Amino acid sequence: MDLNAEFITSLQQVPAQQWDAVCGSGYPFLRHQFLLGLETSGCTTADSGWQPCHLILRQGQRVVAVLPLYLKSHSYGEYVFDWSWASAWQQQGLEYYPKLVSAIPFTPATGPRLCHLAELDSASVWSAALSALEQFARQKAISSWHLLFPEPEVSAMLLEKGIPQRRAVQFHWFNDNYSSFDDFLATFNSRKRKSLKRERRRIQEQELRLETRVGQQISDADWAMFHRFYQFTYAKRSGHGGYLTREFFTEVAAGMGDQVVMVVASHEGESVAAALYFRGEDTLYGRYWGCTREFDALHFEACYYRGIEFCIEQGIARFDPGAQGEHKIQRGFRPLETFSNHWIADSRLAAAVADFTRREQPHTQAYLREASTLLPFKVPG
Repeated sequence: MDLNAEFITSLQQVPAQQWDAVCGSGYPFLRHQFLLGLETSGCTTADSGWQPCHLILRQGQRVVAVLPLYLKSHSYGEYVFDWSWASAWQQQGLEYYPKLVSAIPFTPATGPRLCHLAELDSASVWSAALSALEQFARQKAISSWHLLFPEPEVSAMLLEKGIPQRRAVQFHWFNDNYSSFDDFLATFNSRKRKSLKRERRRIQEQELRLETRVGQQISDADWAMFHRFYQFTYAKRSGHGGYLTREFFTEVAAGMGDQVVMVVASHEGESVAAALYFRGEDTLYGRYWGCTREFDALHFEACYYRGIEFCIEQGIARFDPGAQGEHKIQRGFRPLETFSNHWIADSRLAAAVADFTRREQPHTQAYLREASTLLPFKVPG
């Protein structure tokens, strides 16, 4: 198979039709519109430390495979933490940045990464991509390449090729053909079920009104409002206005049709909070949240319970509410492993990273087992 590799500095260099023909639309974060929108709205640029450097594989002039890729000058917005590695590099008199990262910016959601046309052999495509990545990294004196949140089978394949694998834990909800939220709650033990019902009652007691809006039901005013909520919440939590610009919400997300879902909470006629989801082929992704006023249990209702209800109503198999959050366990979100793989150019540091990942893995698996014991479900009799 004769594949020619090209690294592009903007998605504007590939027509949307060609990119989407390879990636499809089932995973919303790989859509040409989404990734290009991150660029044009100022979120992924050289100035932000997310310089697009996407890998394109062609047969002749035809685009047959693509890999999202960024040249990074820092490790923010990745959700796989490697600050200690950067520090170790510096202690050896080496530079960790720039590095290459294959990920969806600011989005710790497992999904496809190297996409190719169905007629191509996957192993051959990966071989061509890895060869191109290594050659590019060595030519440009780039320290490493990091693949974040790939599908498990891809991560395992790369591990077999000698590219170390890291594991982490997230908490996802799975739809066991529930007919309603109450049907889901019936699987809880009595104490946990009462606790969750009490939490949901707090919404009514505080006279909060929540509405789920999809696609065109979300108005321009809603998008502008959501950005304000997002900025306010980020500033309060992190001291900055967040990674995403107003234009990302009002122009990019707003143009993604029924793949965007917004839950808006109001109190006494005033919008006070909102949660934003993206819908994939079989998964709902809970992504962003913001509020201007604090209410008891509102975050859980808007970000978790309304997402679960939407999945049940729409027959969606899985709900990925985002990274971290052990509080999700008692609300019926099951722990599961996520993966990343890390190729390091320097052989000495590559050996150190491989050793680190091997030693880290038993701790991750022990945490997964312990978290599983805390689930709220009835114990089979």
